[in-house]
Amino acid sequence: MILYINACVRTESRTDRLAKALLNKLGAFEEVRLTDMELMPLNEERLDYRTSQLDKQNYSDRIFELSRQFAEADRIVVSAPYWDGQFPAILKIYLENIYSIGIVSEYDENGCPHGLCKAKKLYYVTTAGGNYDQRFSFDYIDYLAKNVFGIRETELIYAEYLDINGNDAEGILSEVINNINKLH
Repeated sequence: MILYINACVRTESRTDRLAKALLNKLGAFEEVRLTDMELMPLNEERLDYRTSQLDKQNYSDRIFELSRQFAEADRIVVSAPYWDGQFPAILKIYLENIYSIGIVSEYDENGCPHGLCKAKKLYYVTTAGGNYDQRFSFDYIDYLAKNVFGIRETELIYAEYLDINGNDAEGILSEVINNINKLH
C-alpha cells in the first residue's frame, strides 16, 4: 500500500499537484489529509495514556491507528509546502503522534533506535515561493526515515522560486512534473 501523507492546507496546492503527479506514476494510494483530521500535540494526559498502552503492548488501541498505518505502508509520499523556512506545524504534530515505540521503532540495549516500518522508500514533495533550503524540512524527515523508522531510501522532489516576480511558476511546475514522469 502506498500511503500519501498530505500536509497541504490549500485546496489548490502546488505541492499537492506535484505529489499527485508522482502518485499517478506510482499507482493506487491511501491518502491521509492532515488538515481534515483532529490531530493535537501530545499533552500530559494523552502522553500518559499512550505510554500506558505501550507498556501493556496494547498496539491495537485506537491511539495507534496512524502509527500502524504508517508502519504497514510499502511506500510513503509526504507532501508539505515550505513555509517560513520549514514545513507546516501539522506535519510535526502527525510525526509526534505516530512515533510509537514497538510499532514504528524500537530501541536496542544501547538506546539506539531501529525502525520497524515496512516501507522501502519515502518521497518528500515540496514547493517554495522563494529559495528552498532542505535543512529545515527534508533533512529532518530524511533523518527520521533512515535512522528511526528504518526506511532506507528517500527522495526529495521540489519546485522553488515559484513566487518570484518574473518567474513562470507554471513553467517551473511543468518541468518538475516532466521530471517526475521520467522516474523509473
